[in-house]
Amino acid sequence: MTDRPMTMKRLPAANRRPLLWGLLLSSFSTLLACASASASVARPTPGLASGDTANGADNFYTSDKVTVQKVVFKNQYKMNVVGNLFAPKDLNRGARIPAIVVGHPMGAVKEQSANLYATKLAEQGFVTISLDLSFWGESDGQPRNVVAPDIYAEDFSAAVDFLRTQPFVDRERIGAIGICGSGSFVISAAKIDPRMKAIATVSMYDMGAANRNGLRHSVTLGQRKKFLEEAALQRDVEFVGGETRYTSGTPEELTDTSTAMDREFYDFYRTARGHRPNTTTHPTLSSNTRFMNFYPFTDIETIAPRPMLFIAGENAHSREFSDEAYRLAGEPKELVIVPGAGHVDLYDRVNLIPFDKLTTFFRSNL
Repeated sequence: MTDRPMTMKRLPAANRRPLLWGLLLSSFSTLLACASASASVARPTPGLASGDTANGADNFYTSDKVTVQKVVFKNQYKMNVVGNLFAPKDLNRGARIPAIVVGHPMGAVKEQSANLYATKLAEQGFVTISLDLSFWGESDGQPRNVVAPDIYAEDFSAAVDFLRTQPFVDRERIGAIGICGSGSFVISAAKIDPRMKAIATVSMYDMGAANRNGLRHSVTLGQRKKFLEEAALQRDVEFVGGETRYTSGTPEELTDTSTAMDREFYDFYRTARGHRPNTTTHPTLSSNTRFMNFYPFTDIETIAPRPMLFIAGENAHSREFSDEAYRLAGEPKELVIVPGAGHVDLYDRVNLIPFDKLTTFFRSNL
């Protein structure tokens, strides 16, 4: 990491929203009881290589200042979405405080990165919820690992539905964070859900552009058409009961020809640093083509005047997506570039992740 200060553009504070009464649908004590048996408070998987734990890598961080409770709620497709609800232990039972929804990287689960962000922000006084997107982790959806960007975006709105019913949440002060692919899903959600009052993305991937064009527009039209044909033929196989095929995601093992990007993801997902037994990161081949029709940055300017914060690593292979979103977004907006950081670094390296900046952003705008 260099010794240069973090690059920031100043963001004017938004007006505070009026306090409204929430709906008393469930008891405070039940929802905020520390329930380690039911909540997905994960631990590193034993027997794996440790991975690179430099710069405070701490994906499985827990805090004695925070309570955590597993929660289940339905999206508008009547699918169960499973999340972990975090709150400060010293939460004033008579108060209504701001809340934040946190979405995990594409192909991951809430125990990978999202729980860490939710815990750290709960320490700062927010109610937070990390969620498993549909078809991943503990949430509903068959077959598993299906690509469904519309439903992913709906899951963010469903989490807002849930938070707005909680008696200790100020229903008019709810924000959202999307990490990696969830950065594009939360933008897609926020464009049509004005109840999300402040939106942040970290190491964002535009999953549509990444699949259509590749990084730095490295995929040709011919390559795209070949992939579409392969995926379409795989639908024929699966329709008659053939075996499901998977694509992309993190390699299961490294070889002499593995790329730097392969190694970066492998060091998180395939080592004790971030591994979870219940995910492969590989989406189904036949459904992955849906990302070709996913354009989250179209009309991103309509989110304004709700504020947006884009955080990316200086050396991240995905930085182009945060740069482009910032260019297209309306005011107020802010771009934060973390010196010396790569893409996956901002999943769990607490010495690099600008939690202070996230805290300031949400305190100012919720």
